[in-house]
Amino acid sequence: MISTRMKNLHPYVPGEQPKDRPYIKLNANENPYPPCKAVQSAVIDFVQNNPMKLALYPDPDSLELHAAIADMLNKTGGVLCNAVVSGDEVLPSAADKIPFTVTPDMIYSGNGSDEVLSFVFYAFFDSGKKLVLPEFTYSFYPVYAGFYNIETDIVPMKPDWSLDTKEMICRAKKNGSGIIFANPNAPSGIGLSRAEVREMLLASDPEQIFVVDEAYVDFGGESCIPLLAEFKNLLIVRTFSKSLCGAGMRLGYIVANPELVNYVTTVKNSLNHFPIDAVAQVAGLAACKNPAYYAECAKKVRDERDSFVSFLQEKGWFVVPSRTNFVLARHPSVSGADVYRRIKERGILVRHFSTPGIEDYVRITIGTHEQMSLLRAAIQTIR
Repeated sequence: MISTRMKNLHPYVPGEQPKDRPYIKLNANENPYPPCKAVQSAVIDFVQNNPMKLALYPDPDSLELHAAIADMLNKTGGVLCNAVVSGDEVLPSAADKIPFTVTPDMIYSGNGSDEVLSFVFYAFFDSGKKLVLPEFTYSFYPVYAGFYNIETDIVPMKPDWSLDTKEMICRAKKNGSGIIFANPNAPSGIGLSRAEVREMLLASDPEQIFVVDEAYVDFGGESCIPLLAEFKNLLIVRTFSKSLCGAGMRLGYIVANPELVNYVTTVKNSLNHFPIDAVAQVAGLAACKNPAYYAECAKKVRDERDSFVSFLQEKGWFVVPSRTNFVLARHPSVSGADVYRRIKERGILVRHFSTPGIEDYVRITIGTHEQMSLLRAAIQTIR
């Protein structure tokens, strides 16, 4: 009854969603802070005072949202935790200032970066060419590869958990394929500098797509948006789910040259002409207009992360250097499965992967100071 494609699917497994008790969730890289008050007010006002708009189709091209995203990127430089905040005003740090103006036609948005990534896979990666992937990366990449019948070429990580960029480029050129990776990477948390990504682009085939997933860049990475002026094959994927406190809204977007945006839009219009609902567009628009709030949230997460890393290291844990809102860490003598179980017994969820090579680690999302204090107390009991 079912197709061969269906038989060969290997679906993504998300972080545990508890139903039996109210756990502190530090397992899904969600933001521990709520959206800003303006987002809450905008959604309430829209639903209460514009009910007829819920009966009508939303703007299929999300034009107002795209203009707001572009404006936000220009104001912040694309790295919120580094932005200079003065009251409600935000300026990019000197290192992050974009040397051109991001325009709305450089933006495409969809239902979370997962949907955006699906359309990117469809538009730019061929089933007859092996797609180069790091050994440990966002686990939806191989899921989409399988969904679209794309073979993968897996490149092992370096001993320090960083990407073997030279080998990735070498294999991509050999395979005649595009390339995709998260920067900073997940689940390791390590980030390449903009200069390192530029070296990769210079060495890669300019006729092949080069995708950088910046889901976590706002917590301390270096955005590659400035490189768009130099490389027309570069496509950057970003999300509202992490630094913009909007995982429940399901909004993701692309920053790229307009030609690449048009290709992805064509894929979208061949599947669903109205991908983002009206309420999500209103919420996203309000979030983009309040970057100061989100910059402060990103700074708090970054500072809490750095403090927590120091705590783990003092306890003898091995911690992979992180520029994200999570850390990948290993206890010196207790297995990853046992660490996960014993922390869960204290009412806190962290992420454990059973994949060989990473099974002794846990990935811990950074929460509020209060949540992390409770986690510290739980960790103190693990010996």
